Amino acid sequence: MAARLDDGTELSENHEINVTPFIDVMLVLLIIFMVAAPLATVDVPVDLPGSTAAAAPRPDKPLYVTVGEDLTISVGEDKVAREALASRLDEATGGDKAERIFLRADKTVAYGDLTEAMNLLRAAGYLKVALVGIERVASPVPAGG
Repeated sequence: MAARLDDGTELSENHEINVTPFIDVMLVLLIIFMVAAPLATVDVPVDLPGSTAAAAPRPDKPLYVTVGEDLTISVGEDKVAREALASRLDEATGGDKAERIFLRADKTVAYGDLTEAMNLLRAAGYLKVALVGIERVASPVPAGG
């Protein structure tokens, strides 16, 4: 379908898509997601329950790292200074960084102090850390609740 102007020139059809409305819609969607994303991440206070997961089989000689109520760190039964933790773990594991370390803490120890102990283990090169807790029997969930 061609058109003819008075001066005798012929206009051809334009087969290109007008992308301006498409860009406008994309910019509006971008703004909506930029505003909505921070609202979707809301901090919620949580009271974490005890675990009712099945217990994993325990190794013959597990290596326990314990954070006491007074925030002292012990490897096995021996108290260790935080600076000497890496060398004491190397001594106990024979330098095997792949050995699993069982980390346990008094329930009065703050979460930040527990993560600090985990950071000390990670800095020492021990990445396989298992958290130790008391097993609890699962209570049945009431019907309809």
